Amino acid sequence: MCGIIGVVATTAVNQLLYDGLQVLQHRGQDAAGIATADGGRFHMHKGPGLVRDVFRTRNMLNLVGNWGIGHCRYPTAGSAFNAAEAQPFYVNSPFGLTLAHNGNLTNTAQLKQDIFLQDLRHINTNSDSEVLLNVLAHELQAASTKYQVDAETIFKAVAGVHRRVRGAYAVVAMISGYGLLAFRDPYGIRPLIIGKNETEAGCEYLVASESVAIDTLGFKILRDVAPGEAVLIDIQGNFVSRQCAERTMHAPCIFEFVYLARPDSLIDGTSVYETRLKMGEFLAEKIRHTMPHLEIDTVMPIPDSSRPSAMELAKRLNLPYREGFVKNRYIGRTFIMPGQATRRKSVRQKLNAIAQEFKGKNVLLVDDSIVRGTTSREIVQMAREAGARKVYFASAAPPVRYANVYGIDMPSRSELIASDRSDDEIRREIGADALIYQDLDGLKAALSAVNPGIGCFETSCFDGHYITGDVTVEYLSSIDSARRDGASGPDDEGESAQLDLNLVTSG
Repeated sequence: MCGIIGVVATTAVNQLLYDGLQVLQHRGQDAAGIATADGGRFHMHKGPGLVRDVFRTRNMLNLVGNWGIGHCRYPTAGSAFNAAEAQPFYVNSPFGLTLAHNGNLTNTAQLKQDIFLQDLRHINTNSDSEVLLNVLAHELQAASTKYQVDAETIFKAVAGVHRRVRGAYAVVAMISGYGLLAFRDPYGIRPLIIGKNETEAGCEYLVASESVAIDTLGFKILRDVAPGEAVLIDIQGNFVSRQCAERTMHAPCIFEFVYLARPDSLIDGTSVYETRLKMGEFLAEKIRHTMPHLEIDTVMPIPDSSRPSAMELAKRLNLPYREGFVKNRYIGRTFIMPGQATRRKSVRQKLNAIAQEFKGKNVLLVDDSIVRGTTSREIVQMAREAGARKVYFASAAPPVRYANVYGIDMPSRSELIASDRSDDEIRREIGADALIYQDLDGLKAALSAVNPGIGCFETSCFDGHYITGDVTVEYLSSIDSARRDGASGPDDEGESAQLDLNLVTSG
């Protein structure tokens, strides 16, 4: 769940990339980076922290050029931050490449071995994004004739990437002296959308994880990148695209709509806000039919992702809707924070109850999902401390029971409260008087009601079905072990390092 952006413009792009990363900040708070191109030279700055903290005026002044890419990162392996893994990544051969990636590769171990033994390339970090960059670089070199690059060569290289790489990946990359490349995995698991801006000096193009970056930067939505498709925009602003995968299936990650994406975004032509309203509608119908005995005085959201669902649920059940919690917007998203102790502490700093809204009432709290249960348990306790007589808890998503291996930070089943508990056991664990989960069929129906054109979703965290077909029990065990090992000790690489590079390329 990282945020990526790429721009080819008619004027300097440093501010566009910075502003775009600001509105994609919800997709990753761990690190941020920007790379731009000017002539045959890449300019890059990246480091740990929020976008606003990574970049200063001196850094922005060094990011010259009319095209570039940006990235905001959060780690998917659960390990402490390593400054070397901030993106974009760079290799100088062939041509000079920089790359930023959102997603997670499921065959990284095999690819690393192949890169070292067959491609004769070197990997310097544990990041699968660096692996992906080196696979792309090797395929470009293999596809090129006399080290000449053109659209045909690039599309052939992306086809080679699709043949070798497994998992979820949305990518923006720069090829020195040529232009911006963007592509998406054959299942379209992670989102990628294209925007266009007509100027007197020519057309400008923007590619980003979510449409909110397109809107706020004054571009117009063109379309989504299709699963398996590659889009190429050269430095003159010429746009070409091609389907590069042999077989495709459109199966976007359903958790994007539940939690990850901003409500004002469109994902694959589907309004995130409207889908969350529909989730509330379907959840209200389940409560009406399965728990009509509940004496609910008021409905309250857990800010912010669940607000549309809670509003629609209250409307459908003809119940008062109230804001019971005030959110401190200077605290990061607890779901993305490493370590249970950090998450537990941050809940009380992040939310504060409005006592008069709880006192003597039976309240129904609505959240987007329940993952580890840490936040839910603390919130239920806060409601009781504020004077609630009874606390009911509803989740707009089904129980999260399985590991996610496609780029969301929930790879360990042992951390998931629903992995080995019944609904009633979960209710007792979080301390609620009643617990209501959305059904998976209901969640799918909510999304299909907004966009009937999407017939399949990636739902592995709910049902254990891994759409790419290559996830084994052994693989799940290995990432579970890696997560426990990575979380056991501090990062000894140092978290204060920032990288500010001017890279001479061969383009």
